[in-house]
Amino acid sequence: MHHILRVVAALTAALLSLTAQADIQQKLDDLEPGASFELPPENLSSLAIRVPGVTVACSPETLIDGGGTGNAVKIVAERVTLTGCRIRNWGTDLNELDAGVFVNREARGATVENNYLQGQAFGVWLDAAPDVTVRNNTIRGDATVRPNDRGNGIHLFNTTGALIEGNDIRQTRDAIYIETANGNKIRNNTMSDLRYGIHYMYSMDNLLEGNVTRGTRTGYALMQSKRLTVLNNRSENDENYGILMNFITQSVLRGNVVSGVSQGQTAGVSVSGAEGKAVFIYNSLYNTFENNVFRDSGVGIHLTAGSEDNEVFRNAFINNQRQVKYVALRTQEWSKDGEGNFWSDYLGWDRNQDGVGDVPYEPNDNVDRLLWTYPEAKILMFSPAVDTLRWVQEAFPVVKAAGVTDSHPLMSPPKMLQPES
Repeated sequence: MHHILRVVAALTAALLSLTAQADIQQKLDDLEPGASFELPPENLSSLAIRVPGVTVACSPETLIDGGGTGNAVKIVAERVTLTGCRIRNWGTDLNELDAGVFVNREARGATVENNYLQGQAFGVWLDAAPDVTVRNNTIRGDATVRPNDRGNGIHLFNTTGALIEGNDIRQTRDAIYIETANGNKIRNNTMSDLRYGIHYMYSMDNLLEGNVTRGTRTGYALMQSKRLTVLNNRSENDENYGILMNFITQSVLRGNVVSGVSQGQTAGVSVSGAEGKAVFIYNSLYNTFENNVFRDSGVGIHLTAGSEDNEVFRNAFINNQRQVKYVALRTQEWSKDGEGNFWSDYLGWDRNQDGVGDVPYEPNDNVDRLLWTYPEAKILMFSPAVDTLRWVQEAFPVVKAAGVTDSHPLMSPPKMLQPES
């Protein structure tokens, strides 16, 4: 008898919960356009916001639990604001685009701000909705799941005019993924413990400004995109690459600071080809690098696969184990209008005290080319034979390797780039 009573009580509680949930959804559907509504201080299931212009807020005790399937909150109307909510436990199916907040393409001008989201799949998915703002949210993935099986913190798909600002994202796959999305602004976000901090694919005319990545496998992965403006971002102690550029053209990188990039490991094995590069540039042309700091990393900058005709000037390369890694068919000049870059290992002089070195800086020689072409020769790196080859090359420079030349190296970092003491 007692067992039957417990079952009846459980069924009654479940029915009441379903009724209350249906009542909340009905109240949302009955809102007038432009109205405000605060969700009650209780546990709620998945919700949809279908009325344009409404503001939906949560009390401190409200919890939206997606029940492990689908989207926890779906926004399907224009100019909706969702604010101050705790959202968790939405679905885990990446193919179905399960997300904590799914913003439909009809939801132009939606705002998702000041929310806390935690779950395995996507945090916020913007599905071709224009002019959306995603601001000041805290997004957490699931550290018990393999990174490649997690969703991205914020995913922009075919989105224009978005503002992604002030979010704190950790333990997702990538923090912010921008896919075929043009004319967006990604500003002042903090990202850590990820595969990539920010990941661009097939996107144009985007602004990336004031963001910080820490402890990611790659800070900023910029791929297959044009006309990116990358300003005043920081990469701190990331692995493998601070900034990775793959098929990037006509873009500007200015005022960025990349420091402490180290060679990453997978299952205790070092990642081949990723010696801890502040910047890695693959098949990227017609870009401008100005007033950046690349420091305390395995390689300051590595260019390959036709990455030529880039302007590189007024940058500071400080205490990298190797400042530049570059093999090319023709020499690249890294100075502009009489100003080159600061190199912490430059040994030239400045007799007229104009702040510019009197002899060019050439970071690589024929011995470097030999060691890069035949990696197995690295075991001879510090041998007398290699020292002799370098001496002969300097004393009798009959054949000169094509590479990087800075004809006007700076004797100190530009004032705005002075290193911290």
